[in-house]
Amino acid sequence: MFDLVSFITTAGYIGLGAVVFAESGLFVGFFFPGDSLLFTAGFLASQGVFNIGLLIVIVFIAAVLGDNVGYAFGKKVGPMIFNREDSLFFHKDNLERASRFYDAHGKKTIILARFLPGVRTFAPILAGVGKMNYATFFSYNIIGGILWGIGMPVLGYTLGSVIPGIDAYLLPIIIGIILLSIAPSILHILKTPEDRQRIKKILQRLFKRDTIQK
Repeated sequence: MFDLVSFITTAGYIGLGAVVFAESGLFVGFFFPGDSLLFTAGFLASQGVFNIGLLIVIVFIAAVLGDNVGYAFGKKVGPMIFNREDSLFFHKDNLERASRFYDAHGKKTIILARFLPGVRTFAPILAGVGKMNYATFFSYNIIGGILWGIGMPVLGYTLGSVIPGIDAYLLPIIIGIILLSIAPSILHILKTPEDRQRIKKILQRLFKRDTIQK
């Protein structure tokens, strides 16, 4: 199992900031375990590994800057990406869907996306593609950065400070956070007919490939 504690202690403040920045607005960051990473960093701060004040300042700034970079990228380059055919993460139909979605739900999407792995990486990019008003985006980006970038480490710090021996339960807590964070995304995908059909085609291709190899 990936040793999250060792990774965080080795990465330090700069490494944590880089991961949060990448996950908040760069394509390469969609696979990072942001929620569990921030919670664990906050817990380690309660054990004296980090200074909680410095930690939340760095994470907050990285989260807000990452979203802004993602927004700028989506606004400038996004439409060209959606011209690609049969892309797993991007499809040309998503361009109009993103524009309509952010017109109707843009404000709350920017905040809620912070707590959804993968979604938080692509949400600011799609906001840029959908040409969401920047002042609105920035305001809710700040709110989301506070709730997620500060809230998750503070939660870990608080539990680590008030519950004796919580380190013995750290792994189950981290696994629980991961499961809770990915559950909404999975349910949303399974409820969408287009996404279900796309997943079905991918699984069929993988099954045929596996059969041929055998």
